[in-house]
Amino acid sequence: MAGEIALAAADAHGVLRVTLRHGGRLNAMTRAMWRELRAVFERIQADDEARCVLLQGEGEAFCAGGDISEYPAFRFDAQTLRDFHEGEVWGGLSAMLACEVPIVAVIRGPCMGAGVEIASCCDIRLAEAGARFGAPIARLGFPMAPREALLVASRLGDALARQMLLAASSFDAAALHASGFLAEVLTPPELHDKAEKLARQIAALAPQAARLNKRVLHSIFERNMALALDGQASAAMVSGVEDAYAYAPSREHREGIEAFLAKRKPRFTDDVH
Repeated sequence: MAGEIALAAADAHGVLRVTLRHGGRLNAMTRAMWRELRAVFERIQADDEARCVLLQGEGEAFCAGGDISEYPAFRFDAQTLRDFHEGEVWGGLSAMLACEVPIVAVIRGPCMGAGVEIASCCDIRLAEAGARFGAPIARLGFPMAPREALLVASRLGDALARQMLLAASSFDAAALHASGFLAEVLTPPELHDKAEKLARQIAALAPQAARLNKRVLHSIFERNMALALDGQASAAMVSGVEDAYAYAPSREHREGIEAFLAKRKPRFTDDVH
């Protein structure tokens, strides 16, 4: 199965369901799925009858990250790597962020890397007690792209984001609830019932008010993002963004991905060229 972003028609309450679906891969995101994510949320934004979105992964996982089997085909060239992150990934995430229909994430099982980024675009996040969160991409020899890192840090908080990215640490749902990232942690049976109840509660409220509230909240996020990326006070950050994908052909990058695909431990050294 190649993977897809499935959009179910709205129910009688105006609640739509979006499902991350990639059988056998714990719903890992392919390049095509990132493009579909953008198309789906642009479609929802244009739907005047949409009142609330429930976003979940199929089966026992939310999203285990990116589909690493695709990576050797494009990640080792700076331009194609930039196109992937700035076009496909950020295209999908920015469509979610710009969507003025409230989005509720329903999280089960692993929520890693791309999963954390997608969850960060949702307005309210519910999770089962057994969910796990992290972004262990340092084990793969590469950093999180700048816009994605700013998004995740803005939702998780600086301390947790640093632990995820610098120590490849993962966290349980209780820790993410304590940080404020999750609204509630529930048992599996409770999770479904709570999500449905919350979606109907949101859908019963004034849809215009919801869209206007989200418009204001998104404008605040965009302002903060612009300051971080382009403000004079963050010249170092701007330089970092411009050079963000120069690592593409590095030995370290290749080693991390090749080791993962070969199911062996990576052998990193000080030589990153």
